[in-house]
Amino acid sequence: MTVRGTLYTDGGSRGNPGPAGIGIVLLRENGEICCSGGRFLGECTNNVAEYEALIWGIEAAIACGVTDLLVRADSELVVKQMRGEYKVKHAGLQPLHARAKTAARGVASIRYEHVRREQNTRADELANAAMDARCDVGDVPVSGSAEDQGTLF
Repeated sequence: MTVRGTLYTDGGSRGNPGPAGIGIVLLRENGEICCSGGRFLGECTNNVAEYEALIWGIEAAIACGVTDLLVRADSELVVKQMRGEYKVKHAGLQPLHARAKTAARGVASIRYEHVRREQNTRADELANAAMDARCDVGDVPVSGSAEDQGTLF
């Protein structure tokens, strides 16, 4: 059975590097929010935060039983690197790219789409809320299977 979902991700830092946070919103096929949240990362760069958001979002989608995932992110760099259009030249991003690729193997089908910042406001709000609170916010399942979490779809 195919379970479709759309994942919005965003990462940011206040300073580059600086205090950083990530936000994700996972939507069901019908457009309802399945789960959403933000996480405080501590000190890192914006690009590291963007990758951490992507990895967390893919893991959440897998935990929710998604098999067909559309990822929408406002980081053109991350989207193009995940599509293979850009090489990952920065040594600090290579392990994160590898982790994202490994996580993506847990989904039968995954596509990456670059969106404008205005189309990604909720994920951005959650990243900022996590940075402001300096802790996790939201209801994202992060460990265990969908059975452990209760079925979210």
